[in-house]
Amino acid sequence: MAKANVMIDNQKTRVTEWSFEVGDSTGQHIHEYDYVVVPLLDGELKIVNHDGEETISKLAKGGSYFREKGVNHNVFNNNDFIYKFIEIEFK
Repeated sequence: MAKANVMIDNQKTRVTEWSFEVGDSTGQHIHEYDYVVVPLLDGELKIVNHDGEETISKLAKGGSYFREKGVNHNVFNNNDFIYKFIEIEFK
């Protein structure tokens, strides 16, 4: 299971560093807030949404992206190395 290190958690935001060993995943979850992901490395994540559809996301270090609340998925490290990103949630 991926490891979550909550760095900031206040009334407005939660900032979490996610660390994935090879093959680790977050587990199926629904995002309760809008969020931004900031990749810390180049790499790939395999995304499995709530109905089992799989996609591969190719990420570039620092190449941030935004998603709205309600996303329902499981995120897997699809690399042969430890992968990390920062997730910033807007409460």
